[in-house]
Amino acid sequence: MSMLKVEDLHVYYGSIHAIKGVSFEVNEGEIVTLIGANGAGKSTTLNTVAGLLKPRHGHISFEGKEIAGTPASKIVPHGMALCPEGRRVFQQMTVRENLEMGGYTRPAGEIAASLDDVFTRFPRLKERHRQVAGTLSGGEQQMLAMGRALMSKPKLLMLDEPSMGLAPILVEQIFDIIGELNRAGTTILLVEQNAQMALSIANRAYVLETGNIVKEGDAHLLMNDDDVRKAYLG
Repeated sequence: MSMLKVEDLHVYYGSIHAIKGVSFEVNEGEIVTLIGANGAGKSTTLNTVAGLLKPRHGHISFEGKEIAGTPASKIVPHGMALCPEGRRVFQQMTVRENLEMGGYTRPAGEIAASLDDVFTRFPRLKERHRQVAGTLSGGEQQMLAMGRALMSKPKLLMLDEPSMGLAPILVEQIFDIIGELNRAGTTILLVEQNAQMALSIANRAYVLETGNIVKEGDAHLLMNDDDVRKAYLG
């Protein structure tokens, strides 16, 4: 069953046509990845779906409801959360305060249980829950950003470049966590420049080039596609 459906999406930055008729869907229980080079339009697509950008044209439906142009603050309560590129944690706030901010849509009585769930998933955050977020390592900040997104109990978790700037061992750890989240029932839409890692974990994939989807299909089949291997896998 389709959880997210994007049809003929067009997004502009001023006069620059950044997204040119993109269409894709994410079915319940899947990991779907968008891969492509820098500037291909991956983050723009994700930010538009999340309500941070307004499309010029096109449809975005989440669980059958049209949400194109709906502000992010009204999308999150419906069960969608974005973990943004560059982590963007609240640097001067503690780990716990960051997580509590992520749970702002939850009833007050459920915040403690959500915190326990995140601390179980990310034991390092529990150890450092009083530490100021800006003093965490890059990997810890990525865990915090993911934990903050999970505090809203999303049905669909969107991850924008979760491996950016991390050492290889931390990249593997983050992708293991993404797999665990999916197996626990969270549907994932993943934007990632590390195409090898993204395709290895995803069910399906879409390849973006300059605002257009140029290939789509089973992620493992695309990993063996000659054009994809040459362009993105080395």
